Amino acid sequence: MYKGNAYKLLESCNAKVGDRIVVKTRDNEYRGILMPRYELADDMHLVIKLRNGYNVGISTDEIVSIMLEESTSDEAIIVGKEGGMRDLTVSDHEYYTRLAMISTGGTIASRIDYRTGGVKAALTAEELYSIVPELSSIAMIDTEVLMQEYSENLTPKHWSIIAEKVGEKMMQGYDGVVIAHGTDTMHYTSSALSFALQNLPVPVVLVGAQRSSDRPSSDAATNLIGASLFAANADASGVFIAMHHGMSDDRIAIHIGTRVRKNHTSSRDAFESIDVEPAALVDINSSRIEMLQNIRGRDKGRMPIVKARFDERVALVKFYPGFDPSIIEHLISKGYRGLVIEGTGLGHVSKRCFNAIRDATASMLVCMTSQCIWGRLRMTVYDTGRDLLSMGVVPLDMLAETALTKVMWVLANSSSIDEARSMLLSNLAMEFK
Repeated sequence: MYKGNAYKLLESCNAKVGDRIVVKTRDNEYRGILMPRYELADDMHLVIKLRNGYNVGISTDEIVSIMLEESTSDEAIIVGKEGGMRDLTVSDHEYYTRLAMISTGGTIASRIDYRTGGVKAALTAEELYSIVPELSSIAMIDTEVLMQEYSENLTPKHWSIIAEKVGEKMMQGYDGVVIAHGTDTMHYTSSALSFALQNLPVPVVLVGAQRSSDRPSSDAATNLIGASLFAANADASGVFIAMHHGMSDDRIAIHIGTRVRKNHTSSRDAFESIDVEPAALVDINSSRIEMLQNIRGRDKGRMPIVKARFDERVALVKFYPGFDPSIIEHLISKGYRGLVIEGTGLGHVSKRCFNAIRDATASMLVCMTSQCIWGRLRMTVYDTGRDLLSMGVVPLDMLAETALTKVMWVLANSSSIDEARSMLLSNLAMEFK
């Protein structure tokens, strides 16, 4: 992808894209991985990825010298066999820890199209591994591309596929599973997997990126390192999300899968634990894991239980001033089996919705959550809440997204409405606030 002046400089030291190089300028010295440039870029800059994950562009006019530090070769990276196990070509280390890395798509599995400069979902799990060589010091990582979908395209059917695949990895004896996932609906998937994957022996960690791995200031590398460190070493089991903690690059937060939400469109610390501390913090520089929650420890002798079915006939509806109750009536007519309402404050809706809700409770599970992000659901404080409870509305003191996935899962894994209601009110995966 390099041409002109930039190409001549790289040719002088036999450096190619992917190699580790040292670039000296008049004022600084840069060490990192030579990144490609898109087809229409000028020939007056080199781009290298620094160890901290940031990309830096260097003007060829400022370059004093370039030295090849390490050439990319089959002996320097792990080469994957898509869809299955793979052999480690690096012979310098003896690995005792094995992680499975499953790629589903999203920004963390995206790269720049170097013809147009646009971002596309084209980066495989193997490429992710080769871009982040630090992973080789954490564990032996086997990669598999399960799907290539941006997370807004995922449905409960995809959750089932992912859950079944994680179950396979558990039966193969892995010490942890890392799932590369798009961020927009990652908290839905983490919640769904928290119910579908029970009695887990080791951690399952979903990880995403707000900025693709070959963009400046990408968080892909550090998030992957943090997720892998936790999956390989933490004395914990269950489903988690690993993303930046704050704006610096030194700490990754590990969030409980049912207690986390994406709260910012683009910030690297977009994910936050709601009404609870993160499960742990991972220090990237020291590899230290600080546990903040009392999480069930790992035990590879534990037999996982996979219940990967979800009923898609569940709706999540947000109440607002002027809400038309005929929306609820339409869901009844369409044969929906579950309704999760995001009510105001402590769990309220307008009295003009009461008749429709009363009709709905006769044929489906109707549940209430709060559209407030922080705080508790309390439907016994005011008359409105108490009236809704008397109609049979089920109070779910949890995130609305978590309530949706739980209702979908409960309806698919119960034999009666009474059993489903009992399961809803049981704390199965630390989902209740």
